[in-house]
Amino acid sequence: MLKKLGLSLLILTSSFSVIANEKAVIGATAKMSVAHAELSYVARIDTGAVNTSLHAYDIVVEGGSAKNMKDNVGKMVSFTTENNAGESKRLTAKIVKTSTVSNSQGTETRYMVDLDVGFKGKERKVRVNLRDRSHMDYKLLIGRNWLKGRYVVDVSEKKIIGPTAPISVVESGLIFKTRIDTGAVENSLHALDIKIDNEDPDMEKNVGKIIHFTTENEKGESHVVKSRIVETSLIRNAQGSEIRYMVELNIGEPGQEYKVKVNLRDRSKMSYKLLIGRNWLQGHYIVDVSR
Repeated sequence: MLKKLGLSLLILTSSFSVIANEKAVIGATAKMSVAHAELSYVARIDTGAVNTSLHAYDIVVEGGSAKNMKDNVGKMVSFTTENNAGESKRLTAKIVKTSTVSNSQGTETRYMVDLDVGFKGKERKVRVNLRDRSHMDYKLLIGRNWLKGRYVVDVSEKKIIGPTAPISVVESGLIFKTRIDTGAVENSLHALDIKIDNEDPDMEKNVGKIIHFTTENEKGESHVVKSRIVETSLIRNAQGSEIRYMVELNIGEPGQEYKVKVNLRDRSKMSYKLLIGRNWLQGHYIVDVSR
């Protein structure tokens, strides 16, 4: 019985993994388009909201509004919407439903219309409630009715990176075709002609000293870098183990670099002169090896 239960759980877990992998990852905010308005919004992705909500004011029900909002379902409604940049557009749509929304201010009933919402050029029809969001930071809120079945939300707003990427090392002024390696704890940079001011034979005693080295990318472009040794690192691999110096350098996608520890090693015989490990990826990136 236990064996059968374990097998069932394994199948269920495997099925869930496949389903989850079919969904795209979206961050806590995203640049979205409302096709009807031809406007772009910085949207808040809100898993707490059932429906998507769009900033709308000067709402007018064509032919006159009935006292009971539900009696206006099926009528056309005109409204003005505006994005974060202050660009506005007057729209007309059919009222398809009303929704009652409860929040910290109480409850309110809103008109709902069908609009094409999504990433530019990939919008799709979704029910949207109309509300004056002029006092809110986000003029478009994406709710569960847009996300369901298609997206998982990563509130840490990690970016997606492939198995290789062009990566900049600011201190070298060079761009490296880089291997992204989730199996490596640390980043590793190609380094030659290493010289240390007042070098001691004991590597540990050189921590804190200034180090000079030449680095070179896969195109043969090279630069001499000066930095400070922050620690040593014991690296184990198929060839055995070795101790390497570590320095702090600003590394990242061009224009998005940040400081991180890097070990220095002669990578002359390796295809990639810069290897990115988990200490650069963690908290910032998700790796998609199919890219």
